[in-house]
Amino acid sequence: MPNNQTRRLAHGAMMIALFAIFIAIAFYVPIISVIATVFAPLPIAWYSAKYDRSSSILVAIVGCIVSFFFGGLVILPFSLIFAAVGVVIGDVLRLKKSKVFLFMSTGITVLITFALQYVISIKLFETDFIKESMQLMRESYSKSIELTQSLTGQTPMDPATLEAMFDMMEASLPASITMGAFFFAFIIISINLPLLKRLGINVPKFRSFKNTRLPRAILWYYLIVLAINLFIGPETGTPLYVIVLNFSLILWVLLTIQGVSFVHFALDAFGSPKFLKVLAAIMAIPLYSFYVLIGILDLGFDIRSFVTGKIQK
Repeated sequence: MPNNQTRRLAHGAMMIALFAIFIAIAFYVPIISVIATVFAPLPIAWYSAKYDRSSSILVAIVGCIVSFFFGGLVILPFSLIFAAVGVVIGDVLRLKKSKVFLFMSTGITVLITFALQYVISIKLFETDFIKESMQLMRESYSKSIELTQSLTGQTPMDPATLEAMFDMMEASLPASITMGAFFFAFIIISINLPLLKRLGINVPKFRSFKNTRLPRAILWYYLIVLAINLFIGPETGTPLYVIVLNFSLILWVLLTIQGVSFVHFALDAFGSPKFLKVLAAIMAIPLYSFYVLIGILDLGFDIRSFVTGKIQK
């Protein structure tokens, strides 16, 4: 028992030190900051996977306090996100949950910690960094248009069109932040799980991307949103418009992913070379409408069995 306690304390001290070093590098060293940012949750995740939840939370809190001495109050929000992500990843691995559960819990953790810091930033420091960023972007675009007009004598974009574009960007911020949080969680999981496996932690596996099947309920959500757009047509700026716009963006992305998954399945079934899969994934960006349609057909009908039957014939 004393040996276990000593080992726990020693591991905790080492992980705190590593976490603080990663955070300091990510915050202060420009060239390798991106690499350090991705690996920052790794020490806390490893410790959380090895030991109980209360000990892991304590180590995460101490890690944030130590990183506070490196950079003061400015670095604290940065370290809180990665400490929370590390605790969640390790805890899910310790409980032997699925990789989908791991992905969802990590994404939600990133989203919640970001939202809390946004609220704290507004309430305590009276700083709305999202609004300030949008204002800075507006000013940058306006200056670019003025410069282009002075050089060419032509206006590249009508001011009303520019204003409408920024209004749509502001309205779609909830969906953009949500997708960004889950994309960030996916990157962290994809990079850190192989390292945790090498460090002796049992990690779950995702099923092959070509076999990805999203819940069919997504189709119903898409039909509801489509019906609202067709029959109600919410006015720009209204709460219903904002809700429908954000749901539409998220559903488009999900159906595009489903479409890419089916294309990969079909290419693999026909024995196509791997570079075609990469090309198909890249083409999903300009041809997203086509991939959304494929995703709808894949979820609504059993077209995979049709492809398999064609090959067997």
